[in-house]
Amino acid sequence: MTKRWWAVLAALGATCIYGVNHTVAKTLMPTYIEPFGLILLRVSGAFLLFFIISFFFPSEKIDQKDWKRLIASAVFGMVINMLMFFKGLSLSTPINSSVIVTISPILVFILSAVLIREKITWLKASGAILGLLGAISLVLFGPQITTDAPNIPLGNSLILINATSYGIYLILVRPLTKKYSSITLMKHLFLIATIINLPICFSEFTAVEWSSLPFDAVWRMAFVVLGTTFLTYLLNIYALKQLSASTIGVFVYLQPVIAIVYAIYAGIDQLDLLKITAAVLVFVGVFMVSKNPAQKRKAL
Repeated sequence: MTKRWWAVLAALGATCIYGVNHTVAKTLMPTYIEPFGLILLRVSGAFLLFFIISFFFPSEKIDQKDWKRLIASAVFGMVINMLMFFKGLSLSTPINSSVIVTISPILVFILSAVLIREKITWLKASGAILGLLGAISLVLFGPQITTDAPNIPLGNSLILINATSYGIYLILVRPLTKKYSSITLMKHLFLIATIINLPICFSEFTAVEWSSLPFDAVWRMAFVVLGTTFLTYLLNIYALKQLSASTIGVFVYLQPVIAIVYAIYAGIDQLDLLKITAAVLVFVGVFMVSKNPAQKRKAL
């Protein structure tokens, strides 16, 4: 199996974990932990894991000229991205959040064209726009409130900001993946994220009654730290070494499929006509974006 296919499998694995996370994280908030408290647990836990395993790999020093890009990557990928996602998810629903994050590819397409001059075909751009329309329809025409979603429009809007921030992160971090190992990058990125998030999230983190948490909450928190944070960021960084930023962005389209199936299975969310319509638009967009007519040119 070629390195490219291993990268595709890595991106697919990360997407599957993200899809399940919409429901797993939703069931934690706010019953056991508030959104910002979960973020501090997530970034600090991931930093400790990457710090520990870094001792088993060669040490690398970050060049002075790369620190600005490194800090910016942490801000967009581990601060704004996470703050907006978890707060938005606590106010909205798992299916809504999983569909809305599909705007990342169109943002990655645009940013890639502007920042790194990556070629974008009309077919891919059209497919991304269809996916965007599906996501936006949930924001504009979805319900205002449900039992477990106290402010769906605000939550959906925050998830839109999350998706935008993640798209910027993919563009910013890719040059660093060519220069440094995944372990070195993740260790520094999550250290920066922990420092920035600490004053924002500390009060909600300390409000958790840690000694009385049931096992159901503990394993879900472990999944968020070990799976959704540690493993997914590692898989995505590995994938970015072989695939373009826009190709990685396309995998976010698979999140609704996984998230919808798991949310319904877990009894946390349910489908309706609007969600089905939005999902269909997304899936058509996936097909169009995945169709690569550029067989005549170098593959992404």
